[in-house]
Amino acid sequence: MQVPATDARRFPRIDQKIMLVLALDSSDRNGSVALARCGPGEDCEVLEVAQLAGGTFSAQLIPQIAAILAKHGFGKERIDGFAVVSGPGSFTGLRIGLAAVKALAEVLEKPIAAVSLLEAVASAGDTGGRVVAALDAGRNEVYAGEYEIEGAAKRISESLITQAGLIAIAAGHTVITPDKKLADMARTAGLRVEEIRRPGSDAVAELGWKKILAGEIVSPEMLDANYIRRMDGEILARIS
Repeated sequence: MQVPATDARRFPRIDQKIMLVLALDSSDRNGSVALARCGPGEDCEVLEVAQLAGGTFSAQLIPQIAAILAKHGFGKERIDGFAVVSGPGSFTGLRIGLAAVKALAEVLEKPIAAVSLLEAVASAGDTGGRVVAALDAGRNEVYAGEYEIEGAAKRISESLITQAGLIAIAAGHTVITPDKKLADMARTAGLRVEEIRRPGSDAVAELGWKKILAGEIVSPEMLDANYIRRMDGEILARIS
């Protein structure tokens, strides 16, 4: 979602100068914060990634951000933009991470790029064309994102489906996933699979910077979690 025209004065046009981007991923049990120096163009140099231990995001997040900035000689006012995973993932983790970014961006009046974790998974693969990014959602369910990869990842759809549903929508395409059990299940079903390392906040920083350059930013009040709902067909199948 782009920032409404009325917010343009708050977020001036991004040029090609070097900028600092703070990226956050709190979607999983363990998260991370990354600081990246980005530009010119779409290139980013990740200066550091700080890990966040699961279960204590609320206590660690702000101190870790302060520490990573201080280590590189920056104050919070030097941050030029934020990139944050908006979902899918842990309800509590996402809520804490998004709240922190909302508060910082509001005070500093800086743009936010919301990044889908499924987009990060699709972008991390080496496969072009139509792909299905997949994440284990537990209870034999899957977060699935259909993307067209042509340089950047263009989202077609994202949904919460059963493993059988994944097999159906991924037929003839490549499944990209960081989850070994899900990869093994897909291979057993005869699907093409590309198993990757789970993208972290460093990948989120790079994707977020591209979104900031493209004007794909959100204001703090519009930033929200993307928990991903079940497809209507899945809901009806469970009711019938």
